[in-house]
Amino acid sequence: MEHICRLIGQHPRLETIHKGAVTRGASSGPVIVRFSPPRELVAVASSRPVKIASSRKQLTSFCMCGPYPRRRRYYQIREFQMASSADELESEDPDDELELELELDDTEQAQLKTEALPERLYDINEADADSKAVNLEQLSIKEEDAWWNQVPLTNLDLSSNTLTHLSPKIANLQHSLTVLTLHDNALVELPSEIGKLEKLMRLNVSHNKLKQLPRETYSLPELRHLNISYNEFNELDPDISDLHMLEFLDAGHNNIQSLPGGIGFLVRLTALLLPHNHIKELPPDLVNMRSLQKLDLMQNDLTCLPEDMGLLRKLECLYLQHNDILELPNFEGNEALSELHASNNFIMTVPKAMCSNLPHLKILDLRDNKITELPDELCLLRNLNRLDVSNNTISMLPVTLSSLAHLISLQVDGNPIKTIRRDIIQCGTTRILKTLHERALAKAKEDGSDNAVSNSGAGISVTRLSGGQAEDCELPSNYPDRYKLRHTRTLAVNLEELTEVPEQVFQIARNEGVHVVDFARNQLSTLPNGLQHMHDLVTELVLSHNLIGYVPKFISQFTRITFLNLSNNLLSDLPMEFGVLNTLRELNIANNRFQFIPNSVFELQGLEIFIASENHIKTLNVSGLKSMPRLSTLDLRNNDIDSIPPTLGNLTNITHLELVGNPFRQPRHQILMKGTDAIMSYLRDRIPT
Repeated sequence: MEHICRLIGQHPRLETIHKGAVTRGASSGPVIVRFSPPRELVAVASSRPVKIASSRKQLTSFCMCGPYPRRRRYYQIREFQMASSADELESEDPDDELELELELDDTEQAQLKTEALPERLYDINEADADSKAVNLEQLSIKEEDAWWNQVPLTNLDLSSNTLTHLSPKIANLQHSLTVLTLHDNALVELPSEIGKLEKLMRLNVSHNKLKQLPRETYSLPELRHLNISYNEFNELDPDISDLHMLEFLDAGHNNIQSLPGGIGFLVRLTALLLPHNHIKELPPDLVNMRSLQKLDLMQNDLTCLPEDMGLLRKLECLYLQHNDILELPNFEGNEALSELHASNNFIMTVPKAMCSNLPHLKILDLRDNKITELPDELCLLRNLNRLDVSNNTISMLPVTLSSLAHLISLQVDGNPIKTIRRDIIQCGTTRILKTLHERALAKAKEDGSDNAVSNSGAGISVTRLSGGQAEDCELPSNYPDRYKLRHTRTLAVNLEELTEVPEQVFQIARNEGVHVVDFARNQLSTLPNGLQHMHDLVTELVLSHNLIGYVPKFISQFTRITFLNLSNNLLSDLPMEFGVLNTLRELNIANNRFQFIPNSVFELQGLEIFIASENHIKTLNVSGLKSMPRLSTLDLRNNDIDSIPPTLGNLTNITHLELVGNPFRQPRHQILMKGTDAIMSYLRDRIPT
């Protein structure tokens, strides 16, 4: 622990800090040392009274962060965390704190105000003479403090200061440093020695004054996360394509005019963020980023997108707001796209083909464009949750919008709509959709196709699906394209008040190769028996908003299912056979009657997303959750959980945790609002040692 004192500006009066004891000399100005046994080690030096908490025995991270405005210096030993104010250093339990006041003379206070970093910082991985000279008797008391037991520095955080340069001595950390955070400084350049940090995985230099990175930066073999946003870059160096391991790149809020050719070689990139630049055209090889999931191009000067956008088959979120785009591509191949934001452009039409190519789209934002008409094919966007077409020149809404079972937000303000009264529009989404649905039924009756709208007893006609000919499965021309099973590979029948579905429907669907089944918003009491005909085809099954009270055992036969939505039903348990669904990736049982998480859920080895909010779950089975190695999202909001086991914090595979709306007292609401990392850290700190 002696290293800590030398880190704090080499203060001679603050000699040692160790568990249970503090030694110091004469004093003349206040510095406070706070000791919190179960918490992280933080060392702070300032010309004003500040607080220091300590307990971590091995130094793995060093953070020197300044608050806003820059008046103080915080020397923190804290793993993957940053403090921007003294308030963040407050202990959760004041009873565990020990305070010591130590005053600094004028010379020492002046030293703290300089921009130079402690020289000892760059040699922190090397043992000093005092540490090596410690005798065996001392080691028997504090052996964990011996230099050979110390952990090398892996995380260096120098954010929120006024640094203009970084010392070339940063190369001394080349064998250990994995995270380097330099954001919110005044850096105008970086030393070329940064290229020697062979273990570096994350580099954040955002909010500085950089115009370029050293050429050596692009030879970092392990770099996966690069943030250069809020700088003064005019271009991206073509050598950036040499960062073959890069997974995240944020170059937003610069002055970038174009992207270099060869950027498509970043084949591992999952997120490319380029907002608030001046990019006019995208390079053709951008579509070679086959792993890309998020692409942010908002606030640029784009006029069009590459025609072969469909090659980005894993793309999930696309942000195009505030550009000069005239038309949208068909997005053929972008089936994974769930969010498309294209507001504030000059788009005039919505491509019909686009609607059939985006079966998983949930958010479509087209506000503030030049759209005059919405196509009937919008009903093919069966998973659409939010549609915003405000401030266009649309005069009529297609009645097919009423068939979108999952649409919960329809924004049409600012349009000259003449077919729906203004007071209905002002009542909101539910009233608008109800009006459109009534008109759809009236239109069907006028066309003499009321028998096609619903059959006797079941609410759906086999003839409707097969177009009157069970052989060729062709639909009559007066029905929406969404019933062309062969084309969409989707069987979606919603808002029909179905109580059962004939087996022939599933037989026809099987013959057409359907793999997505959606019977949301009906009145089914259980899974239709006919589903068994499709047990080896179905990959997505949506049965939300029904009256389902039990799940039959034949669910175990669905060997290819990856997504199952049983939310908003009457379920209180799941069958034991449910646990054999090893291909299941996402399970939603929200808003049911569960009082506990079914044991069969813990056997789902491939489950990544588990949503069980709005139930009556009372306890958490951490050992059960521990048996789910791929679980990354756990949503338990608004249940009856009265305590959270601290061991939940050890489940590091969980990256998104929702616990708001439960009656437990710890963690407090303030911790929950800070996000998953704060919750998990809080829980780990309370695990008995």
